[in-house]
Amino acid sequence: MNYRRLGSTGTTVSELCFGTWRFGMESGDVVETGRSEAHDLLDTFEAGGGNFIDTANVYGNPNGTSEEYIGDWLAERDREDFVLASKVYFPFDGWGEPGPNDSGLGRKHIRAQIEGTLDRLGTDYLDVYYIHRWDEETPIEETLSTLTGLVEEGKVNYLGASTMAAWQLTKALWTSDVEGLERFEVTQPMYHAAYEEVDDYLDVCADQDLAVCPYSPLAGGFLTGKYERADDGSAVGPDGSRADLVDYFQDAYVSETSWRVLDAIETVADELDATPAQVALRWLMDQAEFACIPIVGARTTDQLEDNLGATELSLSVDQFERIAAARNDAEADA
Repeated sequence: MNYRRLGSTGTTVSELCFGTWRFGMESGDVVETGRSEAHDLLDTFEAGGGNFIDTANVYGNPNGTSEEYIGDWLAERDREDFVLASKVYFPFDGWGEPGPNDSGLGRKHIRAQIEGTLDRLGTDYLDVYYIHRWDEETPIEETLSTLTGLVEEGKVNYLGASTMAAWQLTKALWTSDVEGLERFEVTQPMYHAAYEEVDDYLDVCADQDLAVCPYSPLAGGFLTGKYERADDGSAVGPDGSRADLVDYFQDAYVSETSWRVLDAIETVADELDATPAQVALRWLMDQAEFACIPIVGARTTDQLEDNLGATELSLSVDQFERIAAARNDAEADA
């Protein structure tokens, strides 16, 4: 495993981040990843040299379950060996039915949620605290001043911004600069080799030297190559795949661009004797304009070990550019 600086911060993280959104999550009547399976996955990530772990206060059923699983696992380790990230915004049901102030980015909600997150993780501080979404009801000045207070108190090291528009990220950075407040140093957009709608956002990250930790780096599993193309262009996967479990899969991840990018990725994978997932992850990790640390959310230790293999892979300039060309070939869709 190689390590890199987290954007312009002084913290060093593994090239891949492990995402734990499946910990304790129920799909129908099935818990995707229980406590034992979660600990096995964390063991595998640690054994592969991983030190960057991502979660959120609302992951799991009830909310907070993912943080509890991680906290239990960390109790037997040196917390300083790991870089922990969590999030705040959505209504939290871990304490019962959410009340009127149990969501958003107001001071009251942030202050309440950081205490619960730290308690469940069994730590005194977070390395990265993300706002999970943009809050249109709360002035960004209130949010940033509250988060700045957490940094000053030693409860948070760095601030992060998850999904939002490029103009919102720019507004937040401008507010931090003008008001003398802590700024977002880490971002977490949806981003994978076939996704183009985030380009303006990434331009801001590159200009401001922000770390990018994309979620869904494998397009919900589409870029692993396990899906076949149906006559209507939709993706048909094996039983139990996300195409079966998630209603929005086809709309979110399947398009002419994604099929074209997958073809390019599979060709490069054959050349390197690698898997499509490893090539798709390596392509993200090789972004030159900003530090890109993909968040992998494998369901099994075999999947995770395969993902970790991306850290040992090397793409040539030609291979990298062929995937980029497939992503940007607008004429092919005309």
